[in-house]
Amino acid sequence: MRLRPEQLPSHVEKPLLPIYLVSGDEPLQLNEVVDALRGAARAQGYREREVLQVEAGFDWGTLAAAGSNLSLFAERKIIELRMPSGKPGDAGAKALTAYAAEPSPDNLLLISCGKLEKQQQNSKWFKALEEAGAVVQVWPVEPRALPGWVRQRLQARGLQATPEAAQLLAERVEGNLLAAAQEVEKLALLYGSGPLDAEQVRSAVADSARYDVFELADAALGGDAPRCARILEGLRGEGEEPVLTLWALVREVRALAIIAAGQAAGTGLETLLQQQRVWDKRKPLYQAALKRHNLRRWRALLRRAARLDRICKGAEPGNPWDELLQFSLLMAGVRIV
Repeated sequence: MRLRPEQLPSHVEKPLLPIYLVSGDEPLQLNEVVDALRGAARAQGYREREVLQVEAGFDWGTLAAAGSNLSLFAERKIIELRMPSGKPGDAGAKALTAYAAEPSPDNLLLISCGKLEKQQQNSKWFKALEEAGAVVQVWPVEPRALPGWVRQRLQARGLQATPEAAQLLAERVEGNLLAAAQEVEKLALLYGSGPLDAEQVRSAVADSARYDVFELADAALGGDAPRCARILEGLRGEGEEPVLTLWALVREVRALAIIAAGQAAGTGLETLLQQQRVWDKRKPLYQAALKRHNLRRWRALLRRAARLDRICKGAEPGNPWDELLQFSLLMAGVRIV
């Protein structure tokens, strides 16, 4: 079966399943789900814990041994299998499939791993684990949902944040939920419980936001000019290469120019989006961008990108980061004189 993280509190009130697979690339959420399952297991009588770390040269026979061996005092046991890559290899796939076929009634197998791609989720070992137990996938908090997530965490610590305070904290920790949790704890220590305004957040919270070039592309496609500027400043401060940043933007502009040309020729938008392999989740961003610019403008952006590429490589004078800011703002629909 599959569970969402928000379903766990009610799920763990019942007898636990023999296997749980928790996957995702957001460390804070992943750890919180694993902690919740571990705590529930202890409350249900799983007194011992054995940790197996999958790394180069890992002997998958230890999983079968851990599952078959009775603990020292015949206590129920948590077998915690940490598999960061999410790729068990042939030997691991066989070991996991075999374990899922006959899970130990006295043990709970708790597997944690990174984000699993569709190919991995279609594998035999994944489906065997899903059938024998439960899979919990955690996802990064979307930027638009982050202020609400921050407000809920603050409320849990007794702080009632104003919308401005929650928005400011979200901007300062975007892309770094571990920092967000730490800042919430710090604010609770500083101010106790009660109202929390933006000025208190501004004076207490450091800017711990982390971004990548793909978030910049999404912000530009979505027409979020302030976020474009904020992400670019973060990328520059983190030492990102301007050429890589430009590549992420141009990749989207090129696809949009092709789609706009196809639309002009009479091809349906859905067909064109599929041809460019645009994920369902990103289709609204593309649709918004296509309403913002016509084919002529997308082609003009491609010509501007050629000049920007020369600036990034030092073949033409100019400041790459200033030019990248203008380029992303143009994509977002800002008219620059």
